[in-house]
Amino acid sequence: MFGTVTALILRIFSNPFSNVLQKHLTINGCKPLSVNFFTYLGLSIFCLLFFNNNEITEITAEAYKYAILGGVFGAAGNGFLVSALEKGDLSILGPINSYKSIVALLFGIIFLGEIPTFAGAAGIVLIIYGSYFIFSTQKEGFTFHLLKRRDIQYRILALIFTAIEAVFIKSVIVNSNILTAFVFWCWFGALFSFIPVIIRHQPIVPSCKDLKELFLLLFTTGIMQWSTNYVFSTMNVSYALALFQLSIILSVVFGWKIFNEKDLKIKLLGSFIMVIGSAIIILFN
Repeated sequence: MFGTVTALILRIFSNPFSNVLQKHLTINGCKPLSVNFFTYLGLSIFCLLFFNNNEITEITAEAYKYAILGGVFGAAGNGFLVSALEKGDLSILGPINSYKSIVALLFGIIFLGEIPTFAGAAGIVLIIYGSYFIFSTQKEGFTFHLLKRRDIQYRILALIFTAIEAVFIKSVIVNSNILTAFVFWCWFGALFSFIPVIIRHQPIVPSCKDLKELFLLLFTTGIMQWSTNYVFSTMNVSYALALFQLSIILSVVFGWKIFNEKDLKIKLLGSFIMVIGSAIIILFN
């Protein structure tokens, strides 16, 4: 239990920090596809330290299959996420991620046989209801007109792809272990994120002035993914993704404090409603 709680805290804090760095890098001239690939590449180089680890070398064909599928969806999802952050507000795009739990719930039922309890489902619904208050701060309101915005489109695609990715990551963990899942996430993510970089003729290394931010992004992303894998190993994917929504409070605060985004109070209200939904899931899981 202590390990799970610690991993949850690390995941909740590291994710918005990574988003801040991704947004700051892209609005200062770094190409989103390059930032995405460099993150995977840097972590892949770090993973070479574990290349001869027996836990990685003794793996099944099933683990390979799910790792490849996870790499495809993960690279696409993270690519769309960075592109969305370049164009939109962190305090809006962060809470959109709450819908991931619904996507993961559906795919978790199909692929993993994870059936949520009534309380778990109610908590997820409450998380989504809280997003109504956040979206009401936009000129489009909580309507389908939001879907016409490029940043919203990219963010929705990101959450769909990463929700599917989460199911495959859990499958890799089930068929191997946490370390293997992490290494494969880095390696296959680097492979599949490299393809759009070449197609779009983007630089392999982001052209930005602050290298410290790039390497800090590697650190926060590595912590985020490792803690994600640990939590996935101890609970259902749909519940884990719902609990991860606690990080949206930090996203809203960071958006207001760092990027001067507006409507802090109403966005926090919506965020706290989502937190209540997460608390329900914790108490009744």
